[in-house]
Amino acid sequence: RTSMNVMQKVSIWPMVVLLAVVLLAPASLSAHEEVDPAAPKYGWSGKGEFGLVSTSGNSDTFSLNLLAEVTYESEKWRHRFAAGALNSENDGDTTAKRYDLGAQSDYKLNEKSYVFGALRYDNDDFSAYEDQATVSAGYGRQVLDTEKHKLKLEAGVGYRSSTVAGTGQSEDGVIFRGLAEWIWQLTPSTSLGDRFLVEAGSDNTFLQNDL
Repeated sequence: RTSMNVMQKVSIWPMVVLLAVVLLAPASLSAHEEVDPAAPKYGWSGKGEFGLVSTSGNSDTFSLNLLAEVTYESEKWRHRFAAGALNSENDGDTTAKRYDLGAQSDYKLNEKSYVFGALRYDNDDFSAYEDQATVSAGYGRQVLDTEKHKLKLEAGVGYRSSTVAGTGQSEDGVIFRGLAEWIWQLTPSTSLGDRFLVEAGSDNTFLQNDL
């Protein structure tokens, strides 16, 4: 009897939550309808990607790709957090193993210009560097912002610390950071985007392009 009572108490909460959602839905919907469509959209937003390939037969292959990105925007600030991972195997042998983390904060100077601070870390078992960590700051500008096309450019300087694969030797130095991000809105529900990042230093140049 004691177990049944506990289960009954726990199971009632989903019904309470559901009832609250149903009761509050009309009020939330009415509030949403009153928002000016042309007004800036503040608050949290996010996106995620998931890819999986698995084959068996003459050869067994496995590939998993994950990406998550969360953005918070207010009148003067914009914060972006991102994480990604890639793992691939062929006949039991690992052929790719990589993960990366990134964060950036922008302080808006006006509608088009902002200053930023950014952090990035990546770990790649099949790269010339075991890991790389960078911190940078600079200036960004929304050079194009129409219904069809959006383009922003960033330029800045920073510092990078890298670990050479195999030797464990550390390479540290000043870098130049540049970024170009373009979005083409094909239809109201479909867009094509490209994000190109470059971190150039005296020891090596890191390039990353996501289409």
